[in-house]
Amino acid sequence: MSYDPYSSYPYRPPDPSPSPAYDAYTYETYPWAPQEATEPAERRPQRHAALGQHSDLRVLRSAYRWQRRVATLTALGYFVLFLILSAFAPSFMTSTVTDGLPLGLLLALIQVPVTWLAIALYEQTARRRVDPIADRIRKHAELDAKREGTR
Repeated sequence: MSYDPYSSYPYRPPDPSPSPAYDAYTYETYPWAPQEATEPAERRPQRHAALGQHSDLRVLRSAYRWQRRVATLTALGYFVLFLILSAFAPSFMTSTVTDGLPLGLLLALIQVPVTWLAIALYEQTARRRVDPIADRIRKHAELDAKREGTR
C-alpha cells in the first residue's frame, strides 16, 4: 500500500507566484491579526531613544495628573464639603459665629480664598514638578531637530 499525501486534504490551493513572504501551505488562523512588521532596508539605527517613546513623557503625564488632582481636590473638595454641610447639617450652618453672621455665610465667603489657594497650588506644582520635565523634553526635541537637520 502506498502513502498518498493528498488524501487528507481534498483541495490543494493553487501555487501562487513565488514570493518570499508567502507559503501556500501556511494558513492564517486569524487574518485580521497584525502582520509582522519588516524593517526598512536603508534605515540607520538611532543612537538615542526616540522622543515619542521616551520615559520623560510618561513622567510628564503623571506630574501633570498630580497637578490637576491637587488643584481640583482643593477647590471642589471644599465646595462639596460646603454643600454636604448645607444639606445634612442645617442647624450647624445656621448657628451664628458673631452677631448676625451665620456659619454658613462665613463658610461660603471662605470659598473665594480656597479657590485662590487652589490656583496657587496649581502654579506651585507646575513650577516645581511639571515645568522642569517639560523644559527637559523641549531641549531633547530641539536637539533631535538639530540632529535631523544636519543629516
